[in-house]
Amino acid sequence: MNLFAERNTRIDTENAFKVGPHIVHVEQKKGAVIKLNLGEPDFAVPEHIKGEIKRQLDLDNTHYCDPKGLLSLRKAISNQINETRGLKTNPEKIVVFPGGKPSIGLSQQVYCEPGDEVIYPSPGFPIYESFIRYVRALPVPLHLEESANFTFSPEELANLITPKTKLIYINFPSNPTGGVAGQALLEETARVILERSHPNVRIYSDEIYENIIFDGHQHRSISSVPAMSENTIIASGFSKTFAWTGGRIGYAVFPTVEEADVFKTLNINYFSCVPPYNQEAAREALENPLSKQAVKKMVETFEARRNLIWQQINDIPGITCQKPGGAFYLFPNISGVCENLDLIEKHDRLPIEQQSSPANLFQMFALYEHQVAVMDRNSFGQIGADGKHFLRLSIAAEQSVLEKGVLRLKEASEDLSGLDKFLNERPDLISS
Repeated sequence: MNLFAERNTRIDTENAFKVGPHIVHVEQKKGAVIKLNLGEPDFAVPEHIKGEIKRQLDLDNTHYCDPKGLLSLRKAISNQINETRGLKTNPEKIVVFPGGKPSIGLSQQVYCEPGDEVIYPSPGFPIYESFIRYVRALPVPLHLEESANFTFSPEELANLITPKTKLIYINFPSNPTGGVAGQALLEETARVILERSHPNVRIYSDEIYENIIFDGHQHRSISSVPAMSENTIIASGFSKTFAWTGGRIGYAVFPTVEEADVFKTLNINYFSCVPPYNQEAAREALENPLSKQAVKKMVETFEARRNLIWQQINDIPGITCQKPGGAFYLFPNISGVCENLDLIEKHDRLPIEQQSSPANLFQMFALYEHQVAVMDRNSFGQIGADGKHFLRLSIAAEQSVLEKGVLRLKEASEDLSGLDKFLNERPDLISS
């Protein structure tokens, strides 16, 4: 008799958290690390939202509440969705979750039978891919190419849709690339889906970065394309927009009340409910006019950082980087660095049990020898990622910290002797 169920071997983790113990180890040995690994805004929750949390606590609003989510918050979400997407949804189609993640995996549990196919962007948020085999569905990555500024063509999507397709994930603005979809792409994508997919196929539109858009552009949702609201799940939350990652307030808007009620049942079984005092503060975030100014200030800061750091990262020999249109990440191509450091051949010469990817080796080398933490390409989807050498840098840090981090990456990219020392010692394996 095994201690653990076999299914546990079929689920992975999120490397942005997995690298945490390595950072602790380096800081204990060498001192502070420049942390550009986590996708967490470096701003405080706006004061009026914090004030509402405190007010609700003083009102003793700390008990069980509707597992679907407070009606007051669901009404506020419905109004916001209808205003920004031009839809006519209602609060009964909305479910509130403890963060943006639960609805990702729960959607696979709700809609997918074993053998069904799930299409998802790669590189993309790692939970898309890691959960698929857990429910015995089949992963079908939709590769986002650098040459297309990390979007995709409708033809590429069409080639992946089969009679077994059950769920399609779309994420714009994108984590990890910052790619943004224009209206034409969304309309053509919708046309392909409507023509080729069964009406019961669901589109999971992950719009968690909807308010972090640069260059004067506005967020566009595939749900706004005619007929798409009938099969699209709109997923978003409060972690990124309001720098409130610890609040754990996410939500999804479902095509039907029947579907929302199924997710409510799962909420009951998994979570009971989301803390009501935080839900009322989330309602305040949506309804208080002060929120727009607070978000605007944060986004302007991210955009200024993007412009500066994007240029500096492109100035490093061996690195090229597309200019992201949203979110708060850069996703530079380090193929030239891998070539200059002979990383690909060095990686291939390692024993099988020590191999990961050249970009992962550079990630760990930069952390252990140059004290800067970033993420590698394989942290955002492993299937079909061989030969793609990228890093993700979060720009959610002060400008001076970002500049120091980029300088350390430049030093790492030129440190051939340091790399050889690292590969001989492999401190990342010892401390893992």
